[in-house]
Amino acid sequence: MALYYRNELKYVVSEAQMVCLKSRIRPFMELDKHAGGDGMYSIRSVYLDDYRNTNYYENEEGTSPREKFRIRIYNGDSKRIRLELKRKERGKIHKDSCILTKEQCEAVIHAKLLSCKKEDPPVLQKFCLQQKSRLLEPKVIVEYEREPYVCKNGNVRITFDRNIRSSNRKESFFDDRVYSRPIMPVGQHLLEVKYDEYLPDHIYRSLQLENLRRTTFSKYYLCRKYNIGGMISNGF
Repeated sequence: MALYYRNELKYVVSEAQMVCLKSRIRPFMELDKHAGGDGMYSIRSVYLDDYRNTNYYENEEGTSPREKFRIRIYNGDSKRIRLELKRKERGKIHKDSCILTKEQCEAVIHAKLLSCKKEDPPVLQKFCLQQKSRLLEPKVIVEYEREPYVCKNGNVRITFDRNIRSSNRKESFFDDRVYSRPIMPVGQHLLEVKYDEYLPDHIYRSLQLENLRRTTFSKYYLCRKYNIGGMISNGF
């Protein structure tokens, strides 16, 4: 069966650019229904990789296609935990996901193997297989606040991610607060634009700003960059 892909564009924006862009898109887009009273929700993910850090280096080299697994919760809610597999190919993305129990998630965080049944979702079966064959294990927590806007035409989703930070304390995934450090300079944020086949002209024009440049940006890659470098220098 053919995979369903979406376009994904990323931009690093300043505080002033973000304020300007939000004022431009609000007449055409509405806040995602899951956003809180402040227009945002928090995202916390733990990313997995193998002992060779294959996903990290594939990202660095721009390998296509490439895939990576992550476990994600929203607003610290441990009652709804998602296992996600993100695949990137020729600049487009495809995501598969399924629900995990808290017990399953805690087992993965502590590098314990999960067992699968035939009736389990395909993404979970694939994860179990790779967990055994590639020795997948949790590497880093990525956390940030997201302000999401949506538009039905083109199935457009525009998000502003601020306060992106990382933590090596994977065992603290369900804690109210996780000790972490920011990965971007003060005043810089991430803009992501996702859509299906086309981006409506009025939204495209709203996003045109001087000095706004498209970039390749991986939260996982940046959150691990200095840790990877340290391990290599120590002969890892």
